[in-house]
Amino acid sequence: MPFSDYVPEQTFKERLNSADGAATVANIKTPKLLTEPPMDPVVFSPYPEYTSYEYLKEFQPVEKCYLDEENRIAAPDVYAYPGLPQNMTDSYFGSNKLIGLTDKHCFDRFGRMSAYGYGYDKEQGGLGLAANSENVGAEKILDQMNKVDFRTVDWGKVQKQCYEKNKIRFDKDYVSPDGVKADPAKKFNYRSAYILRTWTGYEYTDFQLLALRAMISELSVKSGGEYDIHFLVHVKDNTIPIWASDEVYRETLEKHVPREFWGLATLWSEKQMEMFYPGPFKDNVFNHANAPVHGAYRGLHLPLQWFAHKHPEYDYFWHWEMDMRFTGHYYELHEQAAAWAKQQPRKGMWERAARYYIPRKHGSFEQFTEMVEEETLHSGEPPVWGPFEFENSGMLKSPESNIPKHTYTKDNFEWGVGEEADLIVFNPLFKPDQTNWVFRDDVTGYNLSLPIPPRRVAIITVSRLSKSLLNTMHEETWRMRHHMFPEMWAPTVALHHGFKAVYVPHPVYFDRDWPLETLDTTFNHPVKPHDSPFGWGEHNQQGTSFYYNSGFSPALWRRWLGSRENNEGGHKEEAKGTGRMCLPPIMFHPIKHERAE
Repeated sequence: MPFSDYVPEQTFKERLNSADGAATVANIKTPKLLTEPPMDPVVFSPYPEYTSYEYLKEFQPVEKCYLDEENRIAAPDVYAYPGLPQNMTDSYFGSNKLIGLTDKHCFDRFGRMSAYGYGYDKEQGGLGLAANSENVGAEKILDQMNKVDFRTVDWGKVQKQCYEKNKIRFDKDYVSPDGVKADPAKKFNYRSAYILRTWTGYEYTDFQLLALRAMISELSVKSGGEYDIHFLVHVKDNTIPIWASDEVYRETLEKHVPREFWGLATLWSEKQMEMFYPGPFKDNVFNHANAPVHGAYRGLHLPLQWFAHKHPEYDYFWHWEMDMRFTGHYYELHEQAAAWAKQQPRKGMWERAARYYIPRKHGSFEQFTEMVEEETLHSGEPPVWGPFEFENSGMLKSPESNIPKHTYTKDNFEWGVGEEADLIVFNPLFKPDQTNWVFRDDVTGYNLSLPIPPRRVAIITVSRLSKSLLNTMHEETWRMRHHMFPEMWAPTVALHHGFKAVYVPHPVYFDRDWPLETLDTTFNHPVKPHDSPFGWGEHNQQGTSFYYNSGFSPALWRRWLGSRENNEGGHKEEAKGTGRMCLPPIMFHPIKHERAE
């Protein structure tokens, strides 16, 4: 249905159960089963009009990037349908409209992935995954898109060439070889590193290749070099001296990373982190994992800090996991998440970030903000305002820019508005001491005779971190010998030193209908603190589309791919009349395996 006719499942049920339900429902446009999609797919492009007068008046010019050195192969387009499935459920947490993602389009597997090899054969340089897929109407996409032979693409060269062509956008002192200077009166773009955390022995499946190509093309190539994608590869065998021999380094990289990504990979090992962050790391409160500080499980943030230290040319570092998937467009997701976070005030920031925003329960985000402010006022706990002061025996000095210029009560939700966020996360920043989260006490290097420092946690380490925050984390680690479990470390350093930290309320879907009061109580106000959804109440997360152990998320993703899941869906059912799924932008985690029928 066009978005103007779309009625979410929740609204449909409410009307159906109302006093005049039958008459109300009769006025709702109901879906009709058709033999092919009722509308044509369209190119979906969230980029600014780089060649427009309006853009060039404000920013430096953008040079178009290509997938080959001869500038003949353009990066492919993504397609979407300009509508939504009628009566498809709405999200319970968050909102696409709120954070600026499209809420009027849906993506099917052909429109989203054919650009990267899904919809055409290996003889043409694709992956041939669509052979057994229900494909009615897909020719409208396949016939007009350029089929790229990805066997010839070297993403490292493509990305480097793209940045070189667009240096003038990022460096106010840049002068091109032919003498062209950057215009100091115009805005300059910042640069972001996009870190994909992988390891030796990782299986790069065809579906994984599709996701990786989409990230590089959409974030780096088509943006004119605003992002650089990097593979941070954990070498599990500590006996391989990757730091001692260029030949050993190259052989290890080429053995464990697909050829098309060789130029994007950086290797690291736990033994290397031991040398870079030498101990001792003493006074651990409780090591529940019974694992070493420098191990990939407890020390996941160490190679990220090390990488940022090696690459001061980047302003921000996105940390992404290999088991993430997204039905929408990567550039839109990351740009809109950052833009939304930039506009959030610091007043009430930590308190808002501790809760899930439920639009159907809380109303507008402004109303949600007022509600949280009132709850904070009546809680008896002082709100967080600047660096969090606590009893300690030694801390780094916090950046001067993070010190409030006036009191909390005098601020009218002004401080922080227009300021880039130092930490962006996609799950609430909760207080672990009020939950039974298993790693809440994995705190190292602080005086055990004093109370444990205040902490915050965001489940799933997917995030954006500023150079300044990562540098402080690095200093806290090597200079102060402070350390915490990875999902707790960045949020806690941000808390202690007054960095701007924002939870972005992206849409999260559920596998069942929740009464709103029950949903709010269960996830935001558990009767007993230990029943928190990040503790003993964690089983409630298994029916969501975004959590570390969700069961619904991978099932829904595989159904979207066309697979048969839980004895439902698959090629035969789709071909009989349901057709293939078309979904709005949704973040999925965790995706441990994929298949196509």
